[in-house]
Amino acid sequence: MNASHHPSDDLLWSYASGSLDEPSSILIATHLALCPACRGVVAKAESLSGELFEDIQPLDVGASALNSVLARLDDEDDEKFESVPQISDAQHDALGLPRPLKDYLPNELGNLSWRWLGPGVHYSAIETQARGPKVGLLRIAPGTKVPMHGHSGNEMTMVLTGGYTDATGSFQRGDVEAADDGLVHQPVADKGEECICLVVTEGELQPTGMIAKVLQPFFRI
Repeated sequence: MNASHHPSDDLLWSYASGSLDEPSSILIATHLALCPACRGVVAKAESLSGELFEDIQPLDVGASALNSVLARLDDEDDEKFESVPQISDAQHDALGLPRPLKDYLPNELGNLSWRWLGPGVHYSAIETQARGPKVGLLRIAPGTKVPMHGHSGNEMTMVLTGGYTDATGSFQRGDVEAADDGLVHQPVADKGEECICLVVTEGELQPTGMIAKVLQPFFRI
């Protein structure tokens, strides 16, 4: 399986440097488990970063530097460090679910808590330590049209099973679609197989249809 739609190089380099937020890192690590091409980009970024560190000259620090660092780690008021999902050697479970995502799920897909969003559409939130974007799974029945909507911030969607099509193209397992507040679209799930996507949202969905607007307070994504 080769993905046709990939995250931007900026996102891959941010993941390699450890500067990406936890929800986005979950999606990028999950994509990397399925995409050899992007794993190559991340490996190159990590290699170049290592070479840069080797070229940095050491600096003398004061005798109190170590104590300052240890005190910072012990300070309960400090912001919690976010964990960063990594690509493991065993990249899939027996059902083909990428390991970086599997590690965040409390149950198998069928036993998760799925919230109804509309006919044929369900959502299950994923808990993280981060205070930024939201991350969760979107489950769409075969052939279902998701209500037309825009976004108040950036959104990334990665296909895990099945596929969908919108005005920007067709997306299959491993593909990543990046949307910003300029995109209004209506994804339609492919027929024949349930479409499950990993979704990272920075803002809120902006429904454009009357029914979707009425239901928006219940969506909360």
